[in-house]
Amino acid sequence: MTKVEVSFKHLPTTAVSDATGGHTNLRSDIKPLADHFKIAGRAVTVRLPDGENGAVLEAIRAAGEGDILVIDAKGNTNRAVAGDFVLSLAKGIGIQGIVVDGVIRDIAAIRELDFPVFSLGTTVAAGNKNGGGEVNVPIAIGGVAVNPDDYIIGDMDGVVVVPQNDAERIVAAAEAKIQKDEIRAQEAHVDGKESIIAYLDKVLTSLN
Repeated sequence: MTKVEVSFKHLPTTAVSDATGGHTNLRSDIKPLADHFKIAGRAVTVRLPDGENGAVLEAIRAAGEGDILVIDAKGNTNRAVAGDFVLSLAKGIGIQGIVVDGVIRDIAAIRELDFPVFSLGTTVAAGNKNGGGEVNVPIAIGGVAVNPDDYIIGDMDGVVVVPQNDAERIVAAAEAKIQKDEIRAQEAHVDGKESIIAYLDKVLTSLN
């Protein structure tokens, strides 16, 4: 894991979002399967034809340890991009998690795997394997463009994409934002109600 990846692993998505200006957040309907899931790593992108999932296996084979599969499933909520067996393969070779604008199935077994999944939900229907699909190509998911090797940061608040060439600047900006927030909290709460009122007055004055 690179220094940048370690930094992102310890940063909340809210701070990363603030550092990006909020322009690369995936839509809020792409949610983690469990609140404790946290991912931060490089994207292996997958573009699927509607209702297909065959290229997911190709992506698993192409991925490296710690990578994150980011799957453009065209928002299809009828057919699953993966079930517990396929995701067990992904986990077994060291993939960190998946993010998809589609659905999965076998949710009970996947929860037992404790494998991070961020998706639109679940379905009972398997995906088709009629061919097609591309791996490691530019995609769009959740209203955001994603390129291979972009950084993906996800937690219970959502998922943020950071272009690979901008990663170090975003890490620095996110860390600075957290430090600024800590100072703000100390200022607002140092004397209880009195300091809260003083802080609110200062902020409201600045808005006028």
